Amino acid sequence: MNEQQTFEYLVMQETPEERSTDFAPKTFEDYLGQRELKEKLEVYTQAAKMRNEALDHLLLFGPPGLGKTTLAQIMACVMGVGIKVCSGPMLERTGDLVAILSGLDPKDILFIDEIHRMPSNVEEILYSAMEQFRVDVIIGQGAGAKVVNLPINTFTLVGATTKSGMISAPLRSRFGIIERLDFYSDEDLAQIILQNAKFLNIKISDTSALQIAKCARGTPRIGKKILRRVRDFAQVTNSNLADEQLVNNALTFLGIDNDGLNIQDNQLLRKIMENFNGGPVGLETLASLIGEDSETIEQVYEPFLLRKGFLEKSSRGRQIPVKIQPFLKSKYFGQKMLF
Repeated sequence: MNEQQTFEYLVMQETPEERSTDFAPKTFEDYLGQRELKEKLEVYTQAAKMRNEALDHLLLFGPPGLGKTTLAQIMACVMGVGIKVCSGPMLERTGDLVAILSGLDPKDILFIDEIHRMPSNVEEILYSAMEQFRVDVIIGQGAGAKVVNLPINTFTLVGATTKSGMISAPLRSRFGIIERLDFYSDEDLAQIILQNAKFLNIKISDTSALQIAKCARGTPRIGKKILRRVRDFAQVTNSNLADEQLVNNALTFLGIDNDGLNIQDNQLLRKIMENFNGGPVGLETLASLIGEDSETIEQVYEPFLLRKGFLEKSSRGRQIPVKIQPFLKSKYFGQKMLF
């Protein structure tokens, strides 16, 4: 792979015209949820545009699937600038980042997803680029090598991470704006479902949209994914109407119950009830019982179960709250099993 091919592989370059055909919100008004954050970013972008300056560097952190990339694209649209999108783990060499930075037009946005996974030697290139808009390039090898100071256009770095604690202190200090995205409410997710249903040309009621929202685990990406599967059911029946019965059938087919729990969630809770009478149980023991690694349990299943009150963490391990245990006993075992 030559240098040009490497650059095209690492970066997804977009212009305002190209983004107009994308399936994504293009304005802050179309972006639903995250109200406080949205208001802040709207002020920041409008002020920078009025001054004809690049937006200050921005760090967005929070769980995956909440719309960090979409927000960066909206800011680029509002400011009328280009945006280049890449991923931290893909930037393996300093030359990769230098090539990207050199190709930025004035006031462009560079969005780096999973920025905490960027190699430290590549990260160091960003320090002078963010503060002084220049990069130092080493030309030659050995005793004849020399450092060339390469100026670059002013730009805005938007970093996104799911693990803000893994961002190094020197990099974090160079961001002028640091904001968190939190999980969405069921009501906001229902509005997102209705909005996307229009683009997908599927008829869906407010009640059905709320049904899907309650199963989306507070995450728009998951809600949209479920909606696409519901659309499949609606199209197969030739009705193109996602009423409550069709949504219920689709969710059952997908293994999602009325409480918004999927197959893995129920398996985890059932094992705690069946094997440990509600807990507590150690994470590693639980991981062995359900055939998942402990990191997957912590990052994928636990956050939703904790938020919904189905699970608790204690010094002795994971346990099901006492007030939830009768409900789960009835749900999983009925009268067949006595504890």
